[in-house]
Amino acid sequence: MDGQSVPQEPGGFIPQTGLPSPAPSSASTRSIAGLPHPRGHSLLPGSNKEDMVRRYVEERLLNISRRYVKKFGNPNPGDTVVGFKSFSEVAKELDGLVNVLWKSGTPSLQIPFLLRLASDFTQYVRSFPPSTRSTFELLRKLDHCFASLLRGQDIDTNETLPGFENGLRAGMSTTDMVRCRSLVEQSRMLMVEILSTGDLDDEDDDEDDDMDGEESAAEASGNQTPTPWDINEERLHLDAARIYENTIVQLGERLGDPLGNENKLDTSTVCST
Repeated sequence: MDGQSVPQEPGGFIPQTGLPSPAPSSASTRSIAGLPHPRGHSLLPGSNKEDMVRRYVEERLLNISRRYVKKFGNPNPGDTVVGFKSFSEVAKELDGLVNVLWKSGTPSLQIPFLLRLASDFTQYVRSFPPSTRSTFELLRKLDHCFASLLRGQDIDTNETLPGFENGLRAGMSTTDMVRCRSLVEQSRMLMVEILSTGDLDDEDDDEDDDMDGEESAAEASGNQTPTPWDINEERLHLDAARIYENTIVQLGERLGDPLGNENKLDTSTVCST
């Protein structure tokens, strides 16, 4: 939504600022992936709250699309839509929507919108230098969401998700699972291609500079033997290999057709570049 906020109803969870509010502070209510704890029950189909969330997410996705398009054009005076300058900005917007959808506890909203969001990710991420930290954080959240929705339980806490009290009927259809698998394969191969370029956004350069400074100081003081490899690069390879790892397992169990070896991420492709 361009510069507007959706009014919050009593008991609602959509932030008035346009971005999700912080998740509960209690560690027991927060997943390892950094997602907020979902509401206790799914929103009623056709209710005002369900419609409010649907409209909010649709408008936010439209605004993200507009900002993405603006990246390729010249800004007009007085234009309220500002183009993205880095993928970390895109990831922040998408990350906020993942939080809202997860907190809604409503599979009928979560499944179609998360699939759409994962699809949009594959388009947007191609157009910016890699912002690996924010990218992997977003992908970890999506992996948690998809794997949990496929299972009907939170994969970290084993809690039954709202909407799945009567089994997996509220979950992904076969069509949804096939689409999800296609997005998983596409995202994994795409990240190999992107990481192979070797170009990093400033977000990652700053992190690397801090790490390099710590390592140099340790080596100078004699506390550490220089490593024969780039630790940061190795970490990226490991993170790339884990993209959608939980979703792959759950898709294999549900479809009975795990990803074949020819479709699995080949980290040697990245390592050799």
